[in-house]
Amino acid sequence: MKREGKSRKDFNPKPTKKSSFRKKQNAKKRVEDGKMRLNKFIANAGICSRREADKFIEAGVVTVNGVGVTEMGHRVSSTDIVKFNDQKLKSDTPRYVLLNKPKNYSGRVESGTATSSVMQLIAASCKEKVYPIDKLNKSETGLLLFTNDSDLAKKLTNKSQKVKAIYQITLDKNLRQTDLEKIREGFLVHGKTCSFDSISYIQNKDKNEIGIEHSRGGTKYVKNIFEKFNYKIIKLDRVFFGGLTKKDLPRKHYRHLSQDELNILKRL
Repeated sequence: MKREGKSRKDFNPKPTKKSSFRKKQNAKKRVEDGKMRLNKFIANAGICSRREADKFIEAGVVTVNGVGVTEMGHRVSSTDIVKFNDQKLKSDTPRYVLLNKPKNYSGRVESGTATSSVMQLIAASCKEKVYPIDKLNKSETGLLLFTNDSDLAKKLTNKSQKVKAIYQITLDKNLRQTDLEKIREGFLVHGKTCSFDSISYIQNKDKNEIGIEHSRGGTKYVKNIFEKFNYKIIKLDRVFFGGLTKKDLPRKHYRHLSQDELNILKRL
């Protein structure tokens, strides 16, 4: 009587080190050849996201050097002429600029008033047009990320995406211990639980200075929670965002992200 068990056909061996090495080498070659996927080229030109670009490519409205391209994964170089609906595209180099925003600068990209805009502070950072991925209003300070990478911007602002942020805030009055505990435990609003990942008094400071860590929602979410308990935020400083910190970045200054920092954001 034959012993029952899996046949050779049912057995799926783990990938060998050799195949993994080959994949890494192929990936390295793709980087070294200086080319990028066509959908990324289109996205970098500011037309749409990569996913939307795939649909346009499939629809046959994209040409490379005069030839229609409908295959997914097609790669182009900087010397190729890419047209979308007969309009030549120029793909910008992806840029990632981190600003330590000061007070009294509007978060609006275009301001119709004499109010200074954050765009003035990063105007000399690069020739490409970059935009803030979210907003800090005129009175709010701290980390603000600018980019022309639409895919990353959409990822970081997606409501389902967890992106750790740490805020130091000052309230208009001392936060009562009972209210702090209620916020820490979470409370229901329209059937949904509202809370932070963590909340505490800032050590050696007055009881109206609070440290907050949370991974969903922006500054509006923070304000709404305190308003439920009749507190008003008079100062808000974002000191951490998605692995990025204000270390060695003075107020009103900017810097470009390192490759390590960019890798962290893309792994979120």
